[in-house]
Amino acid sequence: MSKLLKAYDRSRVPLYIQVASVLRTRIQSGQWAAGEKISTLEELEQEFEVARVTVRQAVDILREEGLLQARQGLGTFVSRKTQDRHWVKLATNWNSLIESLKGNVPRRLSIDYDSKPNLADSDGELASSYVKLRSVQYRNEDPYSVVNVHLAREVFDLKPDRFKNAAALVTIDEMREITLRNAHQMLVIGSADPEVADLLKIPIGAPTVEAHCVVIDDGGIAIYVGDIIYRSESIKLQIDLLGPQPVLPKRGRNGVKVDLPRRKSRRA
Repeated sequence: MSKLLKAYDRSRVPLYIQVASVLRTRIQSGQWAAGEKISTLEELEQEFEVARVTVRQAVDILREEGLLQARQGLGTFVSRKTQDRHWVKLATNWNSLIESLKGNVPRRLSIDYDSKPNLADSDGELASSYVKLRSVQYRNEDPYSVVNVHLAREVFDLKPDRFKNAAALVTIDEMREITLRNAHQMLVIGSADPEVADLLKIPIGAPTVEAHCVVIDDGGIAIYVGDIIYRSESIKLQIDLLGPQPVLPKRGRNGVKVDLPRRKSRRA
């Protein structure tokens, strides 16, 4: 058995979906450019060591997604209207994070006034109570992230309408009543459970990027705890390694921790 066939064997995902995933990545990464003719079914059959019907099913999936177009007598081409799906550039400092969230209008799913987040040792102290805001974020009517935010109740009560209709971190940044001590974010590669898969319109088990973001005030209280699950193909993470404020990732057991450089404290 070849190494490729052994790799297929390690996954319970149907072969045609595995092949479609590889082809999709080639398109989204630019390996196959817009308007370019892709390999023939026969060439793909030989490359992936699968049956012709499997390749055809994989190509059909991408045609249905609008990524490929068949031209009779000419072959199959990458759509010229293919959109860049890397919609979100994950921030590595406070200012860029806030800028990326401005204008975001979350579609609220639920509000829970009786919920508490799970905090790690470095996440500060629990507030006396929290409000949990759950929403889905969209771009061009395509969902790209599921957001679960716990806000300290005393912070939420300062601007409840604003928190219900805008990105919570942007609202916090605007509030002169709050002074921040620390903000950090942990990134973990995960996979979509049935509920997330339904909300993000992706297959169950599809790769995701999970961000755990915590903001701590000058009293050591975790006033914001956000758990955001992104479609993996919707994001980019770029770190300026030689910038004036380089951010070095600290490898944890389950992911990469990125400390967001603290903003200058503001007091009322």
